[in-house]
Amino acid sequence: MEPILTMKHIRKTFSSTVALGDVSLELWPGEVRGLIGENGSGKSTISSIAAGMQKPDSGEMIFQGQPWAPKSMIDALHRGIGMIVQESGTISGVTVAENIFLAELDQFKRFGVIDRRAMNRKADEALAGIGVKDVQGSTPLAALDFQARKLVEIAKVVMKQPQILVVDETTTALSQTGRDILYDVIKRFRSEGRAVLFISHDLEEIMDVCDTLTVLRDGARIRDFKKEEFEPDAIRTSMIGRELQGDYYRSDFTPSRLEEIALKARHLQSGGALKDVSIDFHKGEIVGIGGLSHCGMHSLGKVLFGAEKPESGSVTTADGTKITNETVAMKHGIGYVAKDRDVESLALNTSIRDNIAIAGMERYALGNFLVTNAKEKPYVDRQIESLSIKCAGRDQLVSQLSGGNKQKVVFGKWIGRGSEILILDCPTRGVDIGVKKAMYELMTSLKKEGKAIIMISEELPELMGMADRLIIMKDGVVMKEFPRSESLSDAEIIKYMI
Repeated sequence: MEPILTMKHIRKTFSSTVALGDVSLELWPGEVRGLIGENGSGKSTISSIAAGMQKPDSGEMIFQGQPWAPKSMIDALHRGIGMIVQESGTISGVTVAENIFLAELDQFKRFGVIDRRAMNRKADEALAGIGVKDVQGSTPLAALDFQARKLVEIAKVVMKQPQILVVDETTTALSQTGRDILYDVIKRFRSEGRAVLFISHDLEEIMDVCDTLTVLRDGARIRDFKKEEFEPDAIRTSMIGRELQGDYYRSDFTPSRLEEIALKARHLQSGGALKDVSIDFHKGEIVGIGGLSHCGMHSLGKVLFGAEKPESGSVTTADGTKITNETVAMKHGIGYVAKDRDVESLALNTSIRDNIAIAGMERYALGNFLVTNAKEKPYVDRQIESLSIKCAGRDQLVSQLSGGNKQKVVFGKWIGRGSEILILDCPTRGVDIGVKKAMYELMTSLKKEGKAIIMISEELPELMGMADRLIIMKDGVVMKEFPRSESLSDAEIIKYMI
């Protein structure tokens, strides 16, 4: 038996940053191979090269016995390798069906006119083929949340019946229902003798889903693990080159906060997403907001920042200022890290410098309008250094960074301007264990400085591990509030989520 895909001595650099040094990889029929490593290790780079997103600087690829050099992701998908990208792989402004059949609309033309009914029917079939029955082809994509858009992307790729499916950090965008849909697709690929390249930072998930595991570090292939060799500590040590000491989360179990209230939410109503939500957020406190994917917590984060306007109710600061939009929020010291960072928090095709500097102009611009390099460069460099952003320099494009380093740029944007209130929506989504630990330490440090931290997360362990108060939402309603406690169990919390 021959491998479906062989990648030999692949090298890729971005400016002076070596993303891949000399990496070789094989993928066999019926194999689900996991890729794991810290952010910047080369996981997304090697997989995106296989899927035609970018070209290697050097090296050789062989797919099904033939030389492999796809011209684009679309070319690769049509020829047998499909990739579900980490961030958004869909286009707003058009329907679900138009996304699924992008660049293939001609097949539905009748006398020069697109038969939308036929196209929508085919899109419905593609969605039903992976088990999605509550999304229709005729629906405008903008009407869907991030998870539903990701399921559309999965349907689009799977519909083409590729021999290799590349899954890049996709499960972090999905609820358990969405994950189960993807896991069923992976099982189908394995049973049909096709292959899957699966990237995840969730060690428990990757050990459960994968047959083999390849560890990358600093652009090099460090070690392969067979299923029977999977052992968490050994894998972690291979990833970071050292043993991790201690826990990621706070070591104290005493809830603490300052008396002063930083932000008040009163009787927030927003369609079905929020139903009469009232919460006080104190200075020097980490408030965790949790629940299932559609519980309303993500809408709450947007309303608190002024990015969404509620139908009724109000959000006010300590001095009584009503938050009506993002500009008012920023002027009053509020920062927002969005769940969908590539779309809502970053300008991918601009530099690290531009992304960090744009939010803090009043901190360094003369007269709030005159920007000079002498002021801007040190401002940006301080954030790069303090957050240990791994990059070739301040002028490197954000699109070239790993997921964890992109997230650090978002943090730098808000911390640099001195935000007193930070709304963090899934702040550790798509980042490795080392970056997670650094972010938790940063949050603890900001709390000690008297900042108010609002952490929205779909991961119960980090909510329990970091929050002074844990607020559980369900169907747009605050169901229960738990104070920080060593005895608090996930079973106690989950009954209020479901």
